[in-house]
Amino acid sequence: MDSAKFSRKLWCARKELILILAPLLLLPLLFVVPPKEGKCLYVVLLMAVYWCTEALPLAVTAMLPVCLFPTMGILPSWKVCPQYFLETNFLFLSGLVMASAIEEWGLHRRIALRVLKIVGVKPAWLILGMMITSSFLSMWLSNTATTAMMLPIANAILESLFGNLETLKENCKVKRDPEGDSQVKMHVLPFEKQILTTDDRPDWTDGSEQTNLEVVRRESEYQMKVWKGFLICIPYAASIGGTATLTGTAPNLILVGQLKSYFPECDLINFGSWFIFAFPLMLVFLFLGWIWIAFLYGGINTRLCVSKHDERAAAEAKAQAVIDEDYKKLGPIKFAEGSIAFFFIIFAILLFTRDPKFVTGWSVFFTKGYVSDAVTGVIIISILFFFPSQRPSLRWWFDSRASNTPYVPLLSWRRAQECVPWNIILLLGGGFAMAKGCEESGLAVWIGNHLQPLAQVPPAVAVMLITAFIACFTEFASNTATIIIFLPVIAELAIRVKVNPLYFMIPATTGCSYAFMLPVSTPPNSIAFASGHLMVKDMVKTGFVMNILGILCVSLAMNTWGLQMFNLHVYPDWARPLNASSATVAAHTVSAMNMTG
Repeated sequence: MDSAKFSRKLWCARKELILILAPLLLLPLLFVVPPKEGKCLYVVLLMAVYWCTEALPLAVTAMLPVCLFPTMGILPSWKVCPQYFLETNFLFLSGLVMASAIEEWGLHRRIALRVLKIVGVKPAWLILGMMITSSFLSMWLSNTATTAMMLPIANAILESLFGNLETLKENCKVKRDPEGDSQVKMHVLPFEKQILTTDDRPDWTDGSEQTNLEVVRRESEYQMKVWKGFLICIPYAASIGGTATLTGTAPNLILVGQLKSYFPECDLINFGSWFIFAFPLMLVFLFLGWIWIAFLYGGINTRLCVSKHDERAAAEAKAQAVIDEDYKKLGPIKFAEGSIAFFFIIFAILLFTRDPKFVTGWSVFFTKGYVSDAVTGVIIISILFFFPSQRPSLRWWFDSRASNTPYVPLLSWRRAQECVPWNIILLLGGGFAMAKGCEESGLAVWIGNHLQPLAQVPPAVAVMLITAFIACFTEFASNTATIIIFLPVIAELAIRVKVNPLYFMIPATTGCSYAFMLPVSTPPNSIAFASGHLMVKDMVKTGFVMNILGILCVSLAMNTWGLQMFNLHVYPDWARPLNASSATVAAHTVSAMNMTG
């Protein structure tokens, strides 16, 4: 067997090989690291390898602490298992169920089309409209669902503006005829897609009898760039928007859960306080991202921001007609849509005002510490399972001819089961179980002792380095797995250098959502790349600058309004008890080692 065939066989069996070899290669850790810390480090690194390579499904890897922590003497099962359904998981579940109800009745599509009607169809503004809509929806829906919904809308508008994509690609390849004249194939899209007919097609000849091939080629190349800009802005905006709310993306909730595990007295991060910090950050990053994408892909220039050509105005009118027609097809807002919108607004307001920190929230009317964001979320989503989707009427009770069909609630449990990604909830639980193991075993302290040299790095520089490292790492691994692995280390680092832990943990959390450079970085990137119209170099070129902009925006936020909101310039009292206990654990470990020696 030659080496090429053997290599292909190895590649086909790579996951099985990783499953077998990873535990064997990590065995030396059990002998070179102190006993309990070494066992926990073994499990953590094994899970990290499986998560990064996806040798096992992510959710299955997340359940490994249930079997490995008790059997290896790290943590008893009665301490491990409850980590898989903490109150943070209930908050996440309530956000997912609310998103399911919004998708069930099409409210998200109405919101998207309404925003696009407002911003208009000039490409620069349309890219902005796409990004605003995608980011807003991904604050409440999953980033993947938002991208999957927005891409078909973008494609329909693009076909109205520029015609068929395949024809554009052909025109980009046109070369000048040696005799100076040649016919250029101008595409007319099918009638049902509502684009230009032969009679009202734009006159690309500018009054000349022959089409200038060079002009057409340049125009087609330009339109292809704009098309790519449309496709690439949607997944990027979805990833940015998910950082603005606690329920928008899993890493935000992992931050809250691990804060409660490591720093039980820290109550600074909840839905309201996170929104006040992260929403302005999202707006700044979204604006800078729009400027970059529109500049790179031709959306910002005088031709597209100002009406200049009659033929472009005609194409834009056709695109506007597509949006108007799609919005008209939705019809007047239905009772179910209005009800979902009402409960969605109540859901957001109650979460925001429970304890926003800058004013007294409504939680003061209840016993202190009893009512959390999870309670609020579950109350609202419970109503969705019995509130009617049709307008109730008293006449029904007295009308013998009315149909006696049972009423349909806004959301059924069957629909919720189908839409909720239970694997992500298990993944969250696995992260909390790992954090608990690191804390109880003393692994966090052991790692912290080895991070002491980093104390020489100025905190402001450390913030940028942490954000950059996490953003790069998450290009190749799940953002949820990334933050699970690194957040305990970063928390211990902050304690060692006597810096407010939030000053390091918040940038790491937001940074792990800034994966823009590769198709495999996030599911939204993969969906956009799967359209077949983007190349890897397009995403790398655009994403590299997006990563830099994200790092700068996070650094700006942490050192301005974040500094004041969370008192990041002060080492807090709630971090000291852990530090004290950590020192105690470390002292016991050292004394035990001396006794055994």
